[in-house]
Amino acid sequence: MRSTKTIRAAKTGYIIISSLLMVLGVLIMALPDLSVSVIGILAGAMLVAFGLVKLVGFFSRDLYRLAFQFDLAMGILLAVMGVILLARPHMAMNFICVALGITFLADGLLKVQMSLDARRFGLKSWWAILLFGLFVGGVGVVLVLRPTQSARIMTILLGVCTLFEGALNLIVSLFAVKIIRHQQPDVIEIDYDERKDL
Repeated sequence: MRSTKTIRAAKTGYIIISSLLMVLGVLIMALPDLSVSVIGILAGAMLVAFGLVKLVGFFSRDLYRLAFQFDLAMGILLAVMGVILLARPHMAMNFICVALGITFLADGLLKVQMSLDARRFGLKSWWAILLFGLFVGGVGVVLVLRPTQSARIMTILLGVCTLFEGALNLIVSLFAVKIIRHQQPDVIEIDYDERKDL
């Protein structure tokens, strides 16, 4: 039997970080006049934490192999972006929106691909992952393009995107991560005795 501790840790981490992302999104929308430094520090810390959780998820080898299949690259990207934001939290809102927009766009597109795999796999919730993935990817594009110069509007948009990014990952962790207590290893080891062939 394979231990499920790593999978449980990854799933729990996903749920906690996703919930915190949703709270951060609501906070940013409710307080759009927050200083750029505060937003940079909060966003940077969340990205580093989520990056680490994604790396744990990738190496957890969950049963379906859907939720964490792209998390090696995404975990590294999130952690690097988070470190950059933490190192320079006072950067212009323009940079924060572009950095988070690219991150959310990439995650949304990967979740769209994952939803199609989930559909072939037979998961009934694949459509919810698809819809949230498309929405997060779309808002990520808007963040990158910055159609308005209003920092207040862009901050609210950043909050909306963060909220839905958290919701997307919460849905993925709840519906696409399966933990089975008596999960078998990937490779079944068979003792082979050459003497029996003689």
